[in-house]
Amino acid sequence: MSRGRAARTQTGRSRPRERNPIPRPRFSAIPTHRGNGPCRVDSSSANALSPSPATGPAPAAAPDPRPDTPVSPPNGPVVKDKFRLRFQKGRDLRLLSHHDLLRCFERMLRRAALPFHNTQGFHPHPRLVFALSLPLGVVGCEEVAELELDDVLPPEEVLRRLREQAPPGIDLLSVRRVNLKATAQVRSLSYRLPLPPDRIDAVRARAAELLASAELALTRSKARPGQIPLTDRQPASEETRANRVDLRPFLRDLRLVRGEGEQANETALEIDLWLTPSGTARPVEVLGLLGLTDLFEAGTVLERSRLELHDESCPLS
Repeated sequence: MSRGRAARTQTGRSRPRERNPIPRPRFSAIPTHRGNGPCRVDSSSANALSPSPATGPAPAAAPDPRPDTPVSPPNGPVVKDKFRLRFQKGRDLRLLSHHDLLRCFERMLRRAALPFHNTQGFHPHPRLVFALSLPLGVVGCEEVAELELDDVLPPEEVLRRLREQAPPGIDLLSVRRVNLKATAQVRSLSYRLPLPPDRIDAVRARAAELLASAELALTRSKARPGQIPLTDRQPASEETRANRVDLRPFLRDLRLVRGEGEQANETALEIDLWLTPSGTARPVEVLGLLGLTDLFEAGTVLERSRLELHDESCPLS
């Protein structure tokens, strides 16, 4: 039998473990003059961050070993020039989304070697702002974009460089210098849809009824992928988030116009809409009220013929 076991049998119980009566000091990561090291410091001292009168004030910070290092300005380059672009988006590029159009213009600006102004942040991109995004599949005849530059250039030079780098389907119409604080705010917009000869009389009568109405209420809901609003494939209102809206405040005018150039023998419907702080009407909604949704489904190309800005108001043609 071992000695430890014999001692246990004689006393009947094991000897209790001795405890250290002296409490251990608590430590903190804040260094002071009373500590035991840079990381083990007695935290019982009051106001450990203040210097001790015995040791004097804290030593001054070491001088910068690189005093001649240049410091970049916090705000970056300053905008010195601003232009308003008018362009046309057509052909196959009408099927280009708005985000893809932004990337297309960014490549144009870089290839044209224009001193465009970049946004600040981790992902800088040119300060190019479109007045109003274009729906997918719609031809834009007079779209508006504003470009900021870090250097002053003549408008003719900017237009020439952009035209040289524009892909097929993007046609630069004009470039105009604007004030640095100006912003392109759309006042109204127009859409154009070609009409077959046998639908002209019915559309003219229906347009007169809509303009004479005091209210044009409908239920606006979000269609499922692959569905066209205001058609038989539109989902039920209980399956989607539906809102009841009145389109009459957004409807400016409905008129039939003759084509120009090669389309002189064609008649088209022009839809003029107001853009208000509460929104505007969708062109497909107005086509549904006129009974022309079947033309849209058949593949007739819809055009946005005009964007009227608040600072460039022009009379209706």
